[in-house]
Amino acid sequence: MNGPYLDFEKPIHELEKRINDLKELAGREGEDPLENLELSREIKSLEEKLDKLTREIYSKLSRWQRVQLARHPRRPCALDFISLMTTDFIELHGDRGFADDKAIVGGFARLDGKPILVVGQQKGKDTKQKLYRNFGMPHPEGYRKALRLMQLASRFGKPVVILVDTPGAFPGIGAEERGQAEAIARNLREMTRLQVPIIINIIGEGASGGALGIGLGDRVFMLENAWYSVISPEGCAAILWRDAAKAPEAAEALKLSAPDLMKLKVIDRIVPEPGGGAHRDPMKQAQILKDEILAALNELEALNPEELIERRIAKFRVMGQYLEK
Repeated sequence: MNGPYLDFEKPIHELEKRINDLKELAGREGEDPLENLELSREIKSLEEKLDKLTREIYSKLSRWQRVQLARHPRRPCALDFISLMTTDFIELHGDRGFADDKAIVGGFARLDGKPILVVGQQKGKDTKQKLYRNFGMPHPEGYRKALRLMQLASRFGKPVVILVDTPGAFPGIGAEERGQAEAIARNLREMTRLQVPIIINIIGEGASGGALGIGLGDRVFMLENAWYSVISPEGCAAILWRDAAKAPEAAEALKLSAPDLMKLKVIDRIVPEPGGGAHRDPMKQAQILKDEILAALNELEALNPEELIERRIAKFRVMGQYLEK
């Protein structure tokens, strides 16, 4: 895999570079066959070592390292998953009230031939895309667009698949003036009433109400190296210690990783990532997620709308309950 590499990925990078150099040397014309045989043996040995090292590094990631992976520049975004998992995607635009928010994309598509609505937060990868997508931070019109599309899907009986990946709802003055909090609150209320299955997938970052604004559903799946919390580690560190550099400590305290949230019953399933993370094999990651979504849809489509709504509301009502002795 070509870079960029995170700090803890440097040993992997060094081995991969060495393997690529040897392959290039072995591929030159006119080389001695015996020398090529030796090179092939060394390449195989290094590839085995690379596989072992990759599994070792990614089996003991800290919470902060998972946050870094969720933000990896090469990590697949919503539109990547849509193109890899679905066919016949038709994007729909606008909230029919103010504007078309580029941070939220949505439209109808087919998932293994099954008609669905898919909505996702799109962050972009290079500087131009990130500016165009507002770094994946939706405005109120983005949440209103998402709700409009979800209500349209419900009207026609099509299941909804959500891809969550945002550092938070946009906190600008204009967004507040246009009702950011109200738009998110309305989505929470209306999503409980949708009469079709809703599958939530946290594919990268899941920060605060910005994620929850399209994050209420019948099943909540989370990629292995994604994170989901009431606040970003940097925001938490700035509030608690007045120092954003303490973000790694905040990440540990927030318990924002998939295993943490599985224990707390905030999510329903951890979706495994290919060795080394989703950014190393987006196609394989998309197939894994697609299989999970299809299995969940097959289960949920057996329920009638009243059962769906009742179970959905009960699922979120019990979150955060505890007993005092």
